[in-house]
Amino acid sequence: MADKNKLFILYAIGVLAVGALFWFPAIPQPTSYHGFADVRTILGIPNFWNVMSNVPFLIVGAIGVFVVLRGNYQGGLKSLHTLYALFFVGIAGVCFGSGYYHWSPSNETLAWDRLPMAVAFMIFVCIVVAEHINVRAAKMMVVPLVLLGVFSVWYWDYTETLGRGDLRLYGLVQFLSLLMIALIFWLFPARLSGMKYLWLMFGGYALAKLLEELDRPIYFLGSYMSGHALKHVAAAAGMYCFVVALQKRRPKLSAPEFT
Repeated sequence: MADKNKLFILYAIGVLAVGALFWFPAIPQPTSYHGFADVRTILGIPNFWNVMSNVPFLIVGAIGVFVVLRGNYQGGLKSLHTLYALFFVGIAGVCFGSGYYHWSPSNETLAWDRLPMAVAFMIFVCIVVAEHINVRAAKMMVVPLVLLGVFSVWYWDYTETLGRGDLRLYGLVQFLSLLMIALIFWLFPARLSGMKYLWLMFGGYALAKLLEELDRPIYFLGSYMSGHALKHVAAAAGMYCFVVALQKRRPKLSAPEFT
């Protein structure tokens, strides 16, 4: 399939997804979302494990920034140096945003949980576009996509204050991004070896979502750790796969950079 046809498929799905957004009614944030299984206070920290299980995000983010700033990674494009660093800064930010939310779960604090995740998602979309399709186009997308991610969180938070919460745009930003990344992986041949590391990232995210749904059943198995706390660990482990990717992958083309 020609690259133009592949790009048309991506554009068409994006347009259809945005169009479908207006067919659905507003989706408010269920208040039941804040009812986590493990609410124990330990060492004076409320919801201790849901708060502290975010520390792996900080560790992974710090390691990733260190690897990128050191500059001797072989598994990425040097022209994406800034994007890689910003992605890991976003991952580190999840620790503080999610930790703040879990300290006192509410719609107001949830916005700070979602903000760094939305930014990291958008930056990673740009990284995937650069590594698989076109570096120049990816760099042009960074500011608009990051602003879109930030706006999606702000819009949901603002509509909640009006009493008519609407998660549609935030949901679109998150799940359409995942779909687009998967389609790019499928349609455009990898220009770097080691695609398994990126699929492992997907696996970590999928496992995290499953653990989130099993929050209470897992906690009631032994009351040691809840599914939601394990979700944080699984998601951080998935992000660490990209740290490994930057160290283990190699360019498949003879030229060190491509446009």
